[in-house]
Amino acid sequence: MIKEKANTTLTFEDFKTEVLNDYKTAMISRECSLLGRREVLTGKAKFGIFGDGKEVPQLAMAKFFKNGDFRSGYYRDQTFMMAIGELTVEQFFAGLYGNTSIEKEPMSGGRQMGGHFSTHSLNEDGSWKNLTKQKNSSADISPTAGQMPRLLGLAQASKIYRKVSGIKNKANFSIDGNEIAWGTIGNASTSEGLFFETINAAGVLQVPMLISVWDDEYGISVHAKHQTTKENISEILKGYQRDTNADGYEVLRVKGWDYTDLIATYEKASAVAREKHVPVLVHVNELTQPQGHSTSGSHERYKDANRLAWEKEFDCIRQMRLWMIAINIASVEELNEIDTNAKKQVLEGKKAAWAAFINPIVEEQKELVSLLEELAANSTKQEAILKLVAQLKTTKDPLKKEILIAARKTLRLLINEGGQAKLSQWITDYTVKTQPNFSSHLHSNSDLNVFSVAEVLPTYNESNKEEADGRMILRDNFDAIFTKYPEALIFGEDAGTIGDVNQGLEGMQEKYGELRVADVGIREATILGQGIGMAMRGLRPIAEIQYLDYLLYAIQIMSDDLATLQYRTVGKQKAPLIIRTRGHRLEGIWHSGSPMGMIINAVRGIHVLVPRNMTKAAGFYNTLLECDEPALVIECLNGYRLKEQTPTNYGAFKTPIGVVETIKEGVDITLVSYGSTLRLVEQAARELLEIGIDCEIIDLQSLLPFDVNKDLVESIKKTNRLLVIDEDVPGGASAYIMQQIIEQQDGYNFLDSKPQTLTAKAHRPSYGTDGDYFSKPSTEDIYEKVYAMMSEVNPAKFPNLY
Repeated sequence: MIKEKANTTLTFEDFKTEVLNDYKTAMISRECSLLGRREVLTGKAKFGIFGDGKEVPQLAMAKFFKNGDFRSGYYRDQTFMMAIGELTVEQFFAGLYGNTSIEKEPMSGGRQMGGHFSTHSLNEDGSWKNLTKQKNSSADISPTAGQMPRLLGLAQASKIYRKVSGIKNKANFSIDGNEIAWGTIGNASTSEGLFFETINAAGVLQVPMLISVWDDEYGISVHAKHQTTKENISEILKGYQRDTNADGYEVLRVKGWDYTDLIATYEKASAVAREKHVPVLVHVNELTQPQGHSTSGSHERYKDANRLAWEKEFDCIRQMRLWMIAINIASVEELNEIDTNAKKQVLEGKKAAWAAFINPIVEEQKELVSLLEELAANSTKQEAILKLVAQLKTTKDPLKKEILIAARKTLRLLINEGGQAKLSQWITDYTVKTQPNFSSHLHSNSDLNVFSVAEVLPTYNESNKEEADGRMILRDNFDAIFTKYPEALIFGEDAGTIGDVNQGLEGMQEKYGELRVADVGIREATILGQGIGMAMRGLRPIAEIQYLDYLLYAIQIMSDDLATLQYRTVGKQKAPLIIRTRGHRLEGIWHSGSPMGMIINAVRGIHVLVPRNMTKAAGFYNTLLECDEPALVIECLNGYRLKEQTPTNYGAFKTPIGVVETIKEGVDITLVSYGSTLRLVEQAARELLEIGIDCEIIDLQSLLPFDVNKDLVESIKKTNRLLVIDEDVPGGASAYIMQQIIEQQDGYNFLDSKPQTLTAKAHRPSYGTDGDYFSKPSTEDIYEKVYAMMSEVNPAKFPNLY
């Protein structure tokens, strides 16, 4: 473990001790990789991907990683995590086995493959720890380069903390913005667009980001000549090098087997990033990968004999060992003893981790065997039950799955027998105990979750019922937000100087400054990344995506990173990011899409809110800023110039999340919709009422979560008919809404007519007013759909229109 110490001159003995400790850490890490691979091949673990060949540069990097710093890396960084004291041998193997105990496997409680690292940012109650008192690692994800956008935000947080005054609880998150965000990535993954987008954005923003590229010349089996122009990422990034005339990067290159040069390089890199507050790229080349990419295959299949021989010769640990012997740091015998002790320590740690994983399951196996033998003794199906018992008893190293399968198959045999109830209860209890190990913490379990905030209605001046454009409601509410929350900030394309494309932020940059209300480039994925990283460091960012259709550029980051963060850390990290966008009806394919089905099925873990007007949207922002969960707010694109009554309690009124609103009561049919389409539904309902059809209209308000009070089924109990109107394609969000009402709320019990949907056409909306009319549900479409449903009920009163 690297300890922070004062900058004093090292004696030779101190230097020797530190080097030997580094070597010991490297050997322990290497032995973990070697033994880890064997554990996979013997079947104890499902998959392994290790950091062998990258040990020495990670030791050098760890020396300059300070308390308060953040890592955003990838699955080769085990040596680094060991060096900073955040990964033990037992924890390494607990991750490999998928131990679901967050105490035994603190990286993800068995929810991710081994090699995905994190530290705990939160206390047991979900409150923040003091992040300046610990070394921090944001939770890794597998998608290559997916860690890069978040890295940008982690670095930008330091800039915000350094330059924005008045932020609450700042001391828990930053010491005057002195922290570096450290990123790591494989050379092949620098081919991803997310890498280049992040590199460009960090150069523009000038944030303290230090990115290391581990270069072993391959991406699985594909050589660098197929990955990177000139086969050299630092060569092609030379144009980013900062100079006296222009900002940019410090770009450094170093051989991954040269211990002393690595330390010197990282000393320089960290000093530049920390003191100058600029991004640095360290290209660590001439690295090896002794066991190949992962346990899924062998690198001998794609590396020739010359390459394999070179990798053996220039293995970083071997080169470090030769250097140590050459300058009399240690003798061969001393190093051999370290090697032997490392093997022993890793073997003992592996055994301890396996015992911690398997012993509780074996106890559960014994418990069920005992119960099944007891039940078999009094069953007419004794022989069949004992056969299942024998299979279970002879299962070496059982899985929880195998235990539950045996119990559930036995239950079938006990139908209508005395033991059925007892076994049924055992299965229920076991599932209740076990399922949370795999399913908990999709959302916050803290007292700051979205359901903790009570609704506060807007108040109005009854003597002066002043109305204003919807955009002004938003603007004045954002003004109240930025005054109330110094840690709140917003950024997006055109969000700053002109106050966003619809002027919902008009005048805010002038009032609150360019750091809190900021323009950014056209780069949606890293806009999201900025928000994720800053939210992970205690700020309250609002990331603006100009149009809903362009959210697709960022959907991978939302889905793989933000939506899963609380889940994959078992509630030990959070990023309460608010994503602001606008969508639904306007003009043309790229500005009026409503891909809600795609979104809600990709971002479980993020709340998806669909307000029908700007007062409702403002209320959602006010609610979310009192919560600790991420959310997407989709404003109505055609509502900014529509008039709304002006509230008097800006910043205080709150729209409840997961609660529907009945905006018109009726008795004949329940119409369900959200967002801009509701205005068409309301118009159709007025016209239908003229012919005696009384519609009830319900505004969903939020799609995730969905109608937590189950008010929709109460409406159907009254009307016995249901129509869902949606701008998404057929089978999109409407299918989800229908499933929730019919299946989850048992709405089918109260229907007298077939439930139906009215959606947009299967294609993207066409251009222009006519394009909108012929692509998405119109008032006439809604009228005629309802009329047809009522015609089926009472054809005499409502004869066919067509």
